[in-house]
Amino acid sequence: MKLGRKWRERAAARAARKAAKEAEAAAAAAASEAAETARAGGGKRGATGSAVVGGSLAAEVAEVAKDAAAEPGESPAPEAGAAAGGSGDSRGSGESVESGGHATGGTAQPARGRRRERLKAGLARTRERVAGRLRRTLGAGRRVDDALLDEVEEVLYEADLGVEACEQVLDALREQARAQRLRAVEDVVAVLREELLRLLGEPPPPLLPAGATRPRVIVLVGVNGAGKTTTIGKLAARYGAEGKRVIVAAADTFRAAAIDQLAVWAERSGAEIVRQDPGTDPAAVVFDALTAARARGADLLLVDTAGRLHNKANLMAEVQKIRRVLQRADPTMPHETLLVIDGVTGQNGLLQARGFHAAMGLTGVVLTKLDGTAKGGVVVAVKTELGVPVRLVGVGEALDDLQDFVPRAFVDEILGGLGA
Repeated sequence: MKLGRKWRERAAARAARKAAKEAEAAAAAAASEAAETARAGGGKRGATGSAVVGGSLAAEVAEVAKDAAAEPGESPAPEAGAAAGGSGDSRGSGESVESGGHATGGTAQPARGRRRERLKAGLARTRERVAGRLRRTLGAGRRVDDALLDEVEEVLYEADLGVEACEQVLDALREQARAQRLRAVEDVVAVLREELLRLLGEPPPPLLPAGATRPRVIVLVGVNGAGKTTTIGKLAARYGAEGKRVIVAAADTFRAAAIDQLAVWAERSGAEIVRQDPGTDPAAVVFDALTAARARGADLLLVDTAGRLHNKANLMAEVQKIRRVLQRADPTMPHETLLVIDGVTGQNGLLQARGFHAAMGLTGVVLTKLDGTAKGGVVVAVKTELGVPVRLVGVGEALDDLQDFVPRAFVDEILGGLGA
């Protein structure tokens, strides 16, 4: 029996063991948002719940705005490809906090370089799992044969790319091998790169496209501790730096601390917040927030929701009610439903995506906490098996550390210069 076949037979057992470990990691991460609230600190909340940004917080928001102004219509560096333009958000002025249309060089280069370095650092573990092991497997002068391809298969399975993605990549490799097009290890790397880019696909449209109906409504869902509230704060900072009016809805009414945490992020980002007492029906909070957003002429409404397990029917019914309330107001709402996945969860993130996608119809994934220990291969699995693209990645705690996902830059980093 070939090694690759053995690995396929053992994939389910490995996934079960891995899911158990990742569940423990997710539980440990549940306290991270509360800790981040303490680090966020500062500012004074006004009587209306709108943010009053002061001191160092104002300076940080100003820095985000400065980056946006310094990088009009920036696109990734040539090695990152031209894919960034559609993966983030479109600005009327052509400016971008993270990435956008066409590069202008000059002052855009340092900020772009910082973002790429953060992405590189965040994918360190995934790069070692893929590039590091492939570099050892594809030794110089090694003959391309079935044994080598079976070893490549093992590497891909253990990198959390998912069964379907691994099978598609290996099918392409074996087809090329049968056609005698894999004459050297460089040819193997080239096919790997091509297949990963194909699986990830083209960047999705921007979250806030030019000319879209206002307010644009984005709902964020996910399990406890994934980083939903933090992601909302960073999105609010991004769009606020562009001059957009942003309202956040504190629809996680299960925990009083969650409402307070979102208020802190509203202060940091300069957004307005709609909140009610703990225990209030989350759908009622969302209805009030939508009414306020329309009355105030807001550009964007960001909805925070309580963390919930994807396999708990009663909790999923609660978030589905939020969706129904929005759709009664406008059948096209919510315009985006984003699942926030903690970067360390690996294949458990795929299970979460399946559950939330079935209940809510996801339009994208946000992969957070890319801190060097993350298992970034799951983004390939989610896109391949569910057709849900990754929209954003979080690479740090600063307001501007939420980046648009650029498929080519991601693939370049996890392959770590192989075949270059």
